[in-house]
Amino acid sequence: MKFFELNNGVKMPMLGMGVSQIAPDVDGVQVVLDLLKAGYRAIDTAEFYGNEDMVGKGISQSGIDRSEIFVTTKVHNAAQASEDGVLNAFEQSLKKLGLDYIDLYLMHWPMPDRFLHTWKILEKIYKSGKARAIGVCNFKIHHLQELATIWEIPPAVNQYEHHPYLTQPSIREYCQNQNILVTAYCPLGRGRLGLLDEPAIKEIAVKHNKTAAQIILRWNMELGVAAIPKTVTPSRMAENFDIFDFALNTSDIDAINSLDKGIRVIRDPDDPNSY
Repeated sequence: MKFFELNNGVKMPMLGMGVSQIAPDVDGVQVVLDLLKAGYRAIDTAEFYGNEDMVGKGISQSGIDRSEIFVTTKVHNAAQASEDGVLNAFEQSLKKLGLDYIDLYLMHWPMPDRFLHTWKILEKIYKSGKARAIGVCNFKIHHLQELATIWEIPPAVNQYEHHPYLTQPSIREYCQNQNILVTAYCPLGRGRLGLLDEPAIKEIAVKHNKTAAQIILRWNMELGVAAIPKTVTPSRMAENFDIFDFALNTSDIDAINSLDKGIRVIRDPDDPNSY
């Protein structure tokens, strides 16, 4: 496994696995066991996903030392109503996960009129030592600029939708200039956008003897972006993990960058109906 170093020195795996929207008929504990067996050492969950307990059980049953697994979870919107709400949400996440600390605790959405207050509480959690790093999700540049007016501790990570049809280079460049690691969720478009059938990506895949999914995930790495694809299928887990033995050249990266269509899978953070 290869790592990115966060702005506080903590090392985070370049590639993790997201566990959102696991179907009720799928054994979430087994999914965690499978992804750990495949070599993943970063798991991304959230209070809102309702599966922190399954993640915790999978980690416990895996037999892998806790220090080797990078666990991310998030405080959701409803908990941001008060300081007690955020602190209680964090403690509940720890309890459900069965852990003494979280590697990365994120604000799930920039709740209007709340996210500055929420960030100060995340700073308290970080200072307590119960979170090794803190960060945000779905923040655009203007959110980050506003946050910068009050932060004592800058976010280590900004996690947002990032794939070849939604590259958002201005946000990525802003974050990288601020030493904030970008993490891509929906890096493969959740299978809804046809990314894996995109001719330009398939052509690059043939050239490198890789799959389209592997090309897209490698493209993220080349851009300095961590990625958290989601699958419950062991063969796909293994496929997605096999991206560290090749590199894309500049023409490959430029070709993928040019595919940007501004298409989203998840809602726009600036949409008032998001909240």
